[in-house]
Amino acid sequence: MLLHGRARLLTRSIVCARYAHTPAARAPKQDSRWPGWELVVGIEVHAQIKSRRKLFSGERCRRTASLASDLGSTPNTHVSAFDAAFPGTLPRLNPRCVELGVRTAIALNAEVQQRSAFDRKHYFYADLPSGYQITQQYAPIARNGSLRLEQDGLTVRIKQVQLEQDTGKSTFLPRNHITAIDLNRAGMGLMEIVSEPDMRSPEEAGHYVRALQALLRSVGSSDGNMEQGSLRCDVNVSVNRVGGPPGTRCEIKNLNSVKNTTVAIACEAFRQIALLERGVPVTQETRGFDEEKAETYSLRSKEDAPDYRYMPDPNIPPLLLDRNYIDAIRDNMPELPDATRARLLAQGLSQRDVEVLMDVDSGREVGYDGELGRGAVAYFDEVSRGRDPKAVVNWISHELLGQLARRHETFSDNPISVAQMGELIDLVQRGKVTGTSGKMILRHILSTRTGDLPAKIAADLQLVAVSDGGAALEKWCRDAIAALPEEAEVVRCGNVKVVNKIMGHVMKASRGTAKAPDVRALLLKLLQS
Repeated sequence: MLLHGRARLLTRSIVCARYAHTPAARAPKQDSRWPGWELVVGIEVHAQIKSRRKLFSGERCRRTASLASDLGSTPNTHVSAFDAAFPGTLPRLNPRCVELGVRTAIALNAEVQQRSAFDRKHYFYADLPSGYQITQQYAPIARNGSLRLEQDGLTVRIKQVQLEQDTGKSTFLPRNHITAIDLNRAGMGLMEIVSEPDMRSPEEAGHYVRALQALLRSVGSSDGNMEQGSLRCDVNVSVNRVGGPPGTRCEIKNLNSVKNTTVAIACEAFRQIALLERGVPVTQETRGFDEEKAETYSLRSKEDAPDYRYMPDPNIPPLLLDRNYIDAIRDNMPELPDATRARLLAQGLSQRDVEVLMDVDSGREVGYDGELGRGAVAYFDEVSRGRDPKAVVNWISHELLGQLARRHETFSDNPISVAQMGELIDLVQRGKVTGTSGKMILRHILSTRTGDLPAKIAADLQLVAVSDGGAALEKWCRDAIAALPEEAEVVRCGNVKVVNKIMGHVMKASRGTAKAPDVRALLLKLLQS
């Protein structure tokens, strides 16, 4: 059960942020790019919660409810009075955002707090109408989580997960020399996921962001689309001599792709090392990243807690989560990426095939309010029910995904139903159609978007396999021998490898309906008799 507590603590001790990056105890990682130096990285990920309603303005009044706006919506068309900070408006918490926040915390092995509270973080930007952001700086919804990076043999500690509001969007219009404000995004629910400074290279940071992105999609809490701004990274970077004390950290704001994140970290590391080698101390500050110049630039001196004048939000009582409520969410959690990977490997799939399925699955669509999209893994599970998993994954990963890639399409564009793919694999496995004909049928479905089953398509296109006893097969073989007399003579002289060229002539004549083993056997019989 989710409750808003009536009691409210009106005092809060202010804990100032440290200037130094204090990393976990870990053996120094040597990097040829900066010999003698150690890089320390921590990341704050802001993931937009995929809900139909905003965090505090969506449920109180249906007529003015703020729908979470999609990319491409007309500016300022999804804004309620509360989002625009009209006087007299009051917040009302969206319980779906809380549920998805708890889902994320459980997936990150974090300790969900039964009591959390909201604060006001004051700063003044044009895209923040109220002059403060509602967040959970001091009493977050979850603490002390972790995320395992298998490829690096590393577990990144998660300091906390907190719910907060998103801001509006500012767009500078150079032609008019003005900045346009769009408040569609203002007030949408965010999860800020704060890691400890446990990463030691740009690559580890990139792996962390990708792993977190896949996890968020797997639980349905965020679509994680960095290109669309629904997942953004603030990266804290510091360097120090190997074995020396921690360095002063700088924060790089609003990185919107994994590539930009890794490049920005490397550029900032080189900048700080160059300063320290000249004897110039690194100043703690907030920096941006220019991807065209591949360099960071100063935005402002780094603010600490006193600069933001945090205070408890007087209009929002503490959030109290009943243990039964948390356990109910835990019991109904979707399958997490690590569990999915282990299950697929246990079915006999190769590591490569599992990674292909997982990579494609991580890009699946995420529905609103925790509705899980149907991805490649779910498709594989349905098709492989009662079939050989290895045969199924070969058709999906090699044939289907390959054909989609050639058409510049993604798995979400796949028109082949589970029934169609299952029947196609069955036809090939039972010898009703050859592998070549099966590929032709698959391409036909992709091109025409037909709903016909493969058996009907094979009959309509005359792709049903020809058996070894058929007169047609013998005719094709004799025609091929007549068409390639030199190759036929070489085979008669004992070089049976050349028979493959004659087989190709037969397969072309049969349009792939002849079975290769039968063709080979009949050709050798005719040539050696």
